[in-house]
Amino acid sequence: MNALRELWQSLTDSLEKLGSVIQFLLRLIVNSPRALMRFDLISQQIFNSGALSLVIIMLSGLFVGMVLGIQGYELLQRFGSEEALGEAAAIGLVKELGPVVTALLFAGRAGTALASELGLMRATDQISAMEMMAVDPIQRVVVPRFLGGVIAMPLLAAIFSVIGIYGAQLVGVQFMGVDAGSFWSQMRASVTLADVNEGIVKSLIFGVACSLIAVYQGYYATPTAEGVGRATTYTVVTSAVVILFLDYLITAAFL
Repeated sequence: MNALRELWQSLTDSLEKLGSVIQFLLRLIVNSPRALMRFDLISQQIFNSGALSLVIIMLSGLFVGMVLGIQGYELLQRFGSEEALGEAAAIGLVKELGPVVTALLFAGRAGTALASELGLMRATDQISAMEMMAVDPIQRVVVPRFLGGVIAMPLLAAIFSVIGIYGAQLVGVQFMGVDAGSFWSQMRASVTLADVNEGIVKSLIFGVACSLIAVYQGYYATPTAEGVGRATTYTVVTSAVVILFLDYLITAAFL
């Protein structure tokens, strides 16, 4: 009986947390049109979430593309299809690796920054001070950070995919001897608009999920040093699980 009671309590708490997150998302959506009027705040958050993540995104994209080039060449060589390396690398990066790996890196770099920043504002009573001055912290602080993450995520995923394709081309053409014309021509012939759209949809949904989890954890963090650290940890762990779960759902839906 105790096990059933604990299981029921855990399920109830999870549903309550899910409802709280959905309510928070609705508040963000309602306040988004008014926040868009302050594009200076949003552009600053796009810079913080996107531009400051460029180095790790580009380096990771290059190395992932190079590894994909080596592994793809070795696999395709068994079937005598080395010329299809460009096709395999581009589809793998655009549809899957680009959005997923970028989202995981985004959660680890920008997501933790958003959560810790809002958590520190909560711990130092800055959010409470805004509420006392009749300034809505959701509209003034949270929504610009949320929208900045949502906008930056697809751009980072696109850069990751482009750099990754270059890395695969560098290894396949320069080191493995794949014909450059075959590499690019087969890639252009095989990658369709549907493949690109799937990558865009994934990156947008991942951006919403990562940004929502980060700002939610930071906004409702316990106002202590331990609470801020816990919110940052929950942001990374929860974002990683949600990204992989959503990736499966979106891939199944497109199929």
